Amino acid sequence: MNSLIRFTPNTELRRMQREFDRMFNDFFPATRTHSSHSENATWAPRVDLSETENGYQIVVDLPGIPKKDITLNFHEGVLSISGSRTNETKEEGKNFLRVERSSGEFYRSFNIPAAIQSDKIEASYKDGVLEVNVPKAEVVKPQKVKIS
Repeated sequence: MNSLIRFTPNTELRRMQREFDRMFNDFFPATRTHSSHSENATWAPRVDLSETENGYQIVVDLPGIPKKDITLNFHEGVLSISGSRTNETKEEGKNFLRVERSSGEFYRSFNIPAAIQSDKIEASYKDGVLEVNVPKAEVVKPQKVKIS
């Protein structure tokens, strides 16, 4: 019996993107400490990154992943999110016609500007969405000095 396999160019493009990322990461020593995670990653979750007056917000779609399987780290200005999603085991008598959901390890990292309050980073996870809030550091406002 023949199975129908749909060609998806996204898979090949993701592989090429990982190769380019690996190549460029070799040129930048600051990211080298995180490269072992990114090399093991088999997929990358979708992320929204925004900046407000008070900080940065990162929202990551991680449907079907238990909170215990997600790791969030901040080290030397890099916020990294990693974890894994397990494959659905093939059941006897079940013939998959299409498999589009990614599984395996994932890894995303973001360079965060130095002017933040790293001890006040907050994260919440609800309904498969991880939300990370990174507050900016209080900026010292210039003061007028009275001349006597």
